[in-house]
Amino acid sequence: MPATAIYSEPVLRRVEVTAPRVEVARPSAAEATATETGEIKIATEHVSISYGERVAVRDVSLNVQARSILALIGPSGSGKSTFLRCFNRMNDLIPGASVQGEVRLDGENVMDPDVSVVELRRRVGMVFQRPNPFPMSIYENVAYGPRRRGQNDKRKLDELVETSLKRAALWDEVKDDLRRKSGLALSGGQQQRLCIARVLATDPEVILMDEPASALDPVSTLRIEELMRELREAYTIVIVTHNMQQAARVSDVTAFFTMAEDRAGYLVEVGPTGRIFTRPNERLTEDYISGRFG
Repeated sequence: MPATAIYSEPVLRRVEVTAPRVEVARPSAAEATATETGEIKIATEHVSISYGERVAVRDVSLNVQARSILALIGPSGSGKSTFLRCFNRMNDLIPGASVQGEVRLDGENVMDPDVSVVELRRRVGMVFQRPNPFPMSIYENVAYGPRRRGQNDKRKLDELVETSLKRAALWDEVKDDLRRKSGLALSGGQQQRLCIARVLATDPEVILMDEPASALDPVSTLRIEELMRELREAYTIVIVTHNMQQAARVSDVTAFFTMAEDRAGYLVEVGPTGRIFTRPNERLTEDYISGRFG
């Protein structure tokens, strides 16, 4: 009997492609209650920010709870850092920038022309994307702000420098070289913690962090994240980050920004981090979190 050729149809298998899973830190019941019902530290109403004729941020209203971490996420160019800078009026330093709307700190509108910008920036400190220690000793870096405010008592300065470095989780690494070693001689992660200590020495109420770990290695990044969680017990923190895992790990509340067709940034939604990363209300948020765009 001649051989018979047998042909079969190819088997097509459906392959489900899913985005990498984002692990979300689950808050305790007490933390969840504080996030939902705690006092409002910062409130913004209908904030729009322009550079000349170009609108960079349009009509953003949100609240920041006291002693919590708010993460601002979204694609590059969506106005996150611009919005962050309105909390301590850093946009005032940019030629052509203008801000409309209200930004209230403890109920006071910080956009009022009678507000002392120097005092505002003491209360609302800033940590930038890249560490920027001053070209002076570790000690003088931390003591710089208090000295500018008139504190010259050596004993009090010593105590303040030590306390600030301890709160920034840097004291044990630098205590033997405080006056001899330049802040510029530290590693990148140490420099960023030194900058955090410098902010803490001015006794702030709010700490703004604009991608504070984007220039750091993974180990240093985790140290900064651990530090943020510790500082949350005493300070209100607002962080801009492009790292979804980082936002999920450290923040209590997440706000998602994106761009309109005219490239003006706007707020899509804001809510508890666990919900934003697992059950967002808006399709745009879900698409960004899952990596479909951005």
